[in-house]
Amino acid sequence: MFGKKEALELEQNKYRIEAEEYLNKPEKTEGLLNKAIKKANQRKGNLGEAWEKLQLLIEMIKAYSKGDYKNISNATILTCLGAILYFISPIDLVPDFIVGLGIMDDAAVIGYTIKKLGTEIEEFKKWKKFSQVAKENPFD
Repeated sequence: MFGKKEALELEQNKYRIEAEEYLNKPEKTEGLLNKAIKKANQRKGNLGEAWEKLQLLIEMIKAYSKGDYKNISNATILTCLGAILYFISPIDLVPDFIVGLGIMDDAAVIGYTIKKLGTEIEEFKKWKKFSQVAKENPFD
């Protein structure tokens, strides 16, 4: 029998092939992210800690897709896209129509993805902070 980690990995990997369809296709990726943002805004109260983690994944994918952030592998972006695809899918491990439980598996996959990609996520956070400071520099 699978443990929690293996079940989350299996669920996330189901969407990896579909995620490849978004790699290096900014317009298609933007549409996906807009769907994720809409669903996240509708379910914000139910997402708990996953809300901020989801925002971070979306920001990282956007930055990569626009060509602003390049310090990331295709495998990492595919993992992030897979998590987003899982999140927007109405039919997954626990279908979204099951009130109260349907969003819990989505939150678990998002949390698992952030944990799995710890180093890459931390590097993105540093880049994001540095790029924000650079934009605010009055001497540029």
